[in-house]
Amino acid sequence: MCLRRSFWGTRGLAFASIALGGSAEQKQRWLPDMLDMNKIGAFGLTEPEGGSQVSQGMRTTCRRDGDGWVISGQKKWIGNSTFSDFTVIWARDEETNEVRGFVVEAGTPGYSVEKIQGKIALRMVENGLITLDHCRVSDEYRLQAVEGWDTVSEVLRLTRAGVAWQGVGCAMGAYELALAYAQERRQFGKRIGEFQLIQNHLVHMLADVTAMLGMVMRLSHLSDEGRLDDAHAALAKVHTAARCREVVARAREIFGGNGILLEFGVAKHFADTEAIYSYEGTNEINTLVVGRAITGLSAFV
Repeated sequence: MCLRRSFWGTRGLAFASIALGGSAEQKQRWLPDMLDMNKIGAFGLTEPEGGSQVSQGMRTTCRRDGDGWVISGQKKWIGNSTFSDFTVIWARDEETNEVRGFVVEAGTPGYSVEKIQGKIALRMVENGLITLDHCRVSDEYRLQAVEGWDTVSEVLRLTRAGVAWQGVGCAMGAYELALAYAQERRQFGKRIGEFQLIQNHLVHMLADVTAMLGMVMRLSHLSDEGRLDDAHAALAKVHTAARCREVVARAREIFGGNGILLEFGVAKHFADTEAIYSYEGTNEINTLVVGRAITGLSAFV
């Protein structure tokens, strides 16, 4: 589930970047092929030294050079980048300090990708470290309608809502595994689902999943109505990521020692939850987004 969501989510980030930041000609050039799966895109925003702070401390830069642009810097944790046909790279203009977006095709001189190894979560997802070493692209690859960070923010708002749904899916999967296990596993002559403490775990898990599902359904309704804002998406991400952590922890507990074995499945959910908790804005950063919205006061430093 997390693999599929990460693939489609990353592809959606690239698609949305072009749809929101591209000219009519650029949309026609890239979007139909993406819809038909003839081209795979990636989204390059996060950097090795900056995830949450990238909006204020973006180190990847671009500078005008004749009829083109030279991009320098690195992007990290970029899903799909090891096999994508192109990546939307966000960089800070050295002259104006404005954020600009570029479509950089695989194989462009100065552009290289290294697969990130050693992950405990989302192990099947292809995340890459992108290095841009004076990578030159023509101006036709610059997203012509980008309005600085506002365009990035609009793209992230949509994907943050998607990750909130991912938290629900991961929690649901863990609950279903734990329920089935409790109905079959026998200890002390009984199925463990007959013990009160196990039923207590399952009831709290179901309550959390139900509440999470209600929240993300409302989130999708707001999106359909064109009323989704940053605080809505951030609140849903905060809530579902935290509740997902609790649900999966209870599921692993129900499995006892078997919960750490890959063959029983719940360990994968347990590990993947940690990725969900951290990406598309850590829960701390999303909390500050919501806090600013409800108080009118910013706690960002």
